[in-house]
Amino acid sequence: MSETRFTEDHEWVRIEGDVATVGITEYAQEQLGDIVFVDLPEAGAEMAQGDEAAVIESVKAASDIYAPITGEVGEVNDSLDAEPAIVNQDAQGEGWLFTMSISDTGELDNLMDADAYKAFVAKL
Repeated sequence: MSETRFTEDHEWVRIEGDVATVGITEYAQEQLGDIVFVDLPEAGAEMAQGDEAAVIESVKAASDIYAPITGEVGEVNDSLDAEPAIVNQDAQGEGWLFTMSISDTGELDNLMDADAYKAFVAKL
């Protein structure tokens, strides 16, 4: 069974066992507008929570994506190279960015659940 958590930087983290899939939220993609380029991390890269992991460029701006947890990058969503707009179409599904191993499960406690994230966005 998977669990999804959220960061204040509008990233989502879907936890399945000891692997986390990372992407940006629907709110984030709406704020960015039409996404034209995604620069993903290299598989095997070690990241600490809060490290810059990726960059998403839209017609409006470029936005840094931060590692929501500490771990090693596993897979990256190579389909975004040819079609970065997948993030606009399905940000919390097919528009995932990369996976990470979970080095410290305690860091997950720093992330919001869906209700807390919804309340956070409502205040923006």
